[in-house]
Amino acid sequence: MTAETVRAGSYGQHRRHTPVDRLGVWLSTRAVRRHGSFHRRRVADLGCGYDATFASTLVDDAASVLLVDLALAERLKEIPKVSAVEGSLPDVLPTLPDASLDVVLCLSVLEHLWEPREALGHIRRVLAPGGTALLNVPSWRGKRFLELSAFRLGLSPAEEMDDHKRYYDPRDLWPLLVAAGFRPRGIRCHRHKLGLNTFAVCRVPEDAGA
Repeated sequence: MTAETVRAGSYGQHRRHTPVDRLGVWLSTRAVRRHGSFHRRRVADLGCGYDATFASTLVDDAASVLLVDLALAERLKEIPKVSAVEGSLPDVLPTLPDASLDVVLCLSVLEHLWEPREALGHIRRVLAPGGTALLNVPSWRGKRFLELSAFRLGLSPAEEMDDHKRYYDPRDLWPLLVAAGFRPRGIRCHRHKLGLNTFAVCRVPEDAGA
């Protein structure tokens, strides 16, 4: 994180989710469940939010769940299959072991990072053969909606929008995924949420590293 970071904590830590926030989370989790399998998988949710709302629902099904964010609710740290790590992604990601995860979620996070390419490289590195990364980012069309909701209507947290570093259409995100080490044949990158977001499914071949 840099001195220009304006966020004071994790998403949802200091402000209750608005109906707009909850709708966005619901739409993202629908896409995640459609493309990801979590049964007996080692799952990480990077930038999971203070309450890890979605990742908390995976605990019973997954083999293990790694949660990473600036701050995490104390109750999450007491769940047996959960590893809760507090810190910024640029600091935490380099410490994660190679090929140690089967599914990595990174939902509405890359837009907050100054070095998204570096973060994506670590996501590729920590995925085991056959693993999957699921990513969601706001698009350039979504920028207008998000800023209207936050700055004019007050329906979304303004501090979150002020912390955005960039926006991503598929043509912006796809080259970063390839540069991070994902093979083009394993990448599906498309618009969703009426074009307000870009969603990517990145699969690592079973024979990766063989």
